[in-house]
Amino acid sequence: MSGSEVVATYLVESYLPLADAAEVIAGEQSTGTFVAVARETAELRSQFAARVLSVEELPPTGHGDLPGVIRPPGARRSSGRVRIAFGVQNFGPSLPNLLAAVAGNLFELRQLAGIRLLDLELPSEFAARYPGPRFGVSGTRDLMGRPDGVLLGTIVKPSIGLPVEELRLVVRELAEAGIDFIKDDELVGNPPHSRLADRVAVVIEELDKVAARTGRRPMYAFNITDDLDRMAANHDLVRAAGGSCVMACVNLVGLAGLAWLRERCDLPIHGHRAMTGVFTRAHGLGIDFVAWSKLARLAGADHLHTNGLSNKFYETDDEVLRSITAVRQPLFGGYQTLPVLSSGQWAGLAPQTYRRTGTTDLLVLAGGGIHGHPDGSGAGVTAMRTAWRCAVEGGDLDAWAQAEPALRRAIETFGAGRG
Repeated sequence: MSGSEVVATYLVESYLPLADAAEVIAGEQSTGTFVAVARETAELRSQFAARVLSVEELPPTGHGDLPGVIRPPGARRSSGRVRIAFGVQNFGPSLPNLLAAVAGNLFELRQLAGIRLLDLELPSEFAARYPGPRFGVSGTRDLMGRPDGVLLGTIVKPSIGLPVEELRLVVRELAEAGIDFIKDDELVGNPPHSRLADRVAVVIEELDKVAARTGRRPMYAFNITDDLDRMAANHDLVRAAGGSCVMACVNLVGLAGLAWLRERCDLPIHGHRAMTGVFTRAHGLGIDFVAWSKLARLAGADHLHTNGLSNKFYETDDEVLRSITAVRQPLFGGYQTLPVLSSGQWAGLAPQTYRRTGTTDLLVLAGGGIHGHPDGSGAGVTAMRTAWRCAVEGGDLDAWAQAEPALRRAIETFGAGRG
């Protein structure tokens, strides 16, 4: 094979010798099939067949077998890290067609007891086709007017069912408390009780009023996830009203849909990871967040959810930290996507989050951790801001809480989860 290549790294588990299993993947995902065919010539294979670059055996993982796996009598199950090169000439710099090659039918191969795409190395042709995030960290900070420090945000709660006039009051309180970012919940699209056009009108009016009084205008990410024609119209609606951000659920619109939006979008795209667990949760199957996040960033996500420490979902802190590190890596030397920490976040997590990430280039979203504060959402914002100042300055959180009632009350309310 000549020319540029994509290198895919997999966790492969099989009762076949690992080298044989790797060749099955390479053949099935390029020139081969289950039987030799006349026109699969040596010349054709040399030009188009995927190549196994390396096979590294690993200790047993303990993952269960995938359904239907071939298990010869007496065979030992092996696990290993396998790297396979796919020629870009096979599919061109196209994310959908790339996925067909590196993550298509291989999940269904009976020769595999487990298969997970861990990482992708992409050549420069993809940078030429997909410019990646338009705004990223620096552009988002410019629009927020926050050149430094952690960026604090929240999700509108209740997630669904909130009348627009109550949404007005929530946005007003949050904006006046100095929050940086507010977003729709991913469950809210364009329902009859809270039409997107009505939410946009109310939110923009309130943000403008607060900006006139305080000089600061939080960023609000409206959920525009929909069919492509509606998503374009939704974006145009937000832009025309003076909005500063839109949100799209990456897996629900697809990578091609996200890239399509990126080409037409004049606003930062807040990339939500809804449904990512389908790919990532079972460690012996699917697509690792590191690989998935590269594709989402390349397709144009300016912000990307990574989960947060001590979260309410399945990921460990180490897994979350790995995701944050992955998202912070610039693609092809371009803009950095902004990691978005969410799920069970509150003020008391600031010290360990800052200590373990070593950065304030984070957008930290606290839903219940702000709206569940006993003194109201505004006090929740104050508690978060104080806790992060304490973390960055290396202070003692309990000592700072004695001087800030909002933080003290947050610790009293949520403190059992403090790290």
